[in-house]
Amino acid sequence: MGRNVFTKDDKVLVSIVKAEGNLKDSIERAVELIGGWNRLDLKGKKVLLKPNYNSADPYPASSDSEFVKAVIELVYENGADKVIVGESSMMTLNTMSTLKARGLMEVAKETNAEVYSFDDHEWIEVDVPNGKYLKKASIPKIINEVDRLIFLPCLKTHFLAKFTMSIKLTMGAIKKTQRPWIHMGKRENKIAELASLFHPDLIIMDGRKCFITGGPFNGDVREPGLILASGDRIAIDVEGIKIVKSFEGNNLKREPWDYAQIRRAIELCLGVKREEDYEVVHS
Repeated sequence: MGRNVFTKDDKVLVSIVKAEGNLKDSIERAVELIGGWNRLDLKGKKVLLKPNYNSADPYPASSDSEFVKAVIELVYENGADKVIVGESSMMTLNTMSTLKARGLMEVAKETNAEVYSFDDHEWIEVDVPNGKYLKKASIPKIINEVDRLIFLPCLKTHFLAKFTMSIKLTMGAIKKTQRPWIHMGKRENKIAELASLFHPDLIIMDGRKCFITGGPFNGDVREPGLILASGDRIAIDVEGIKIVKSFEGNNLKREPWDYAQIRRAIELCLGVKREEDYEVVHS
């Protein structure tokens, strides 16, 4: 779609809801609070979901497949013609084996979704607009072939990138051979520049559990019990950082807006520029 449809009175919306009772109902409530599925006009559309299956480690290191299942069902119920779950796991892992270990194959059979390993399909090399540190990248061709893109990030710290939420989610959508370069200096800036190649229509963050230290594979787990939704990566990541920071002993010592991922994302116009640009809505 190319624009954020989840706004009100010129302000971006971010919902934060308590995940209580039925998981699917909680996700539905999070999306409804920012305007509802109808704003995405999903009828007859091909929709790509991008979760976080960097490894086969248990949630919150990787996506909870029951959470992904609930989103698949909701997307179909709101008129989508085809739902694809696309991913590329960490460099040393086979993506399809990782997805199988996390139970995604069973979810796909139950929901009629397609599981799609980016590694096994065509990549296209593209220029990075306004890239200071990252000039080119190879991204999955399918990104340009779907009608809607929905991000499903986890909520966690990262021992190298400080945090990994929606902005960093696209590390799982770049060719594996190019990933070491991301980590060779100006890492957080490159992560934001890579993110500029993707334009998610909706982000639904699973914050029922989070890492407050370590990450991405393991860390100190806390249970905020929350689900967040927005059309804006910067706004939702800032709120995610605040949640992590609310727990004693967390590793995020800076203010959210002071992290390089956020600062560079703002420079690249990936979302809001300041706190006043968005409104948090609660159930």
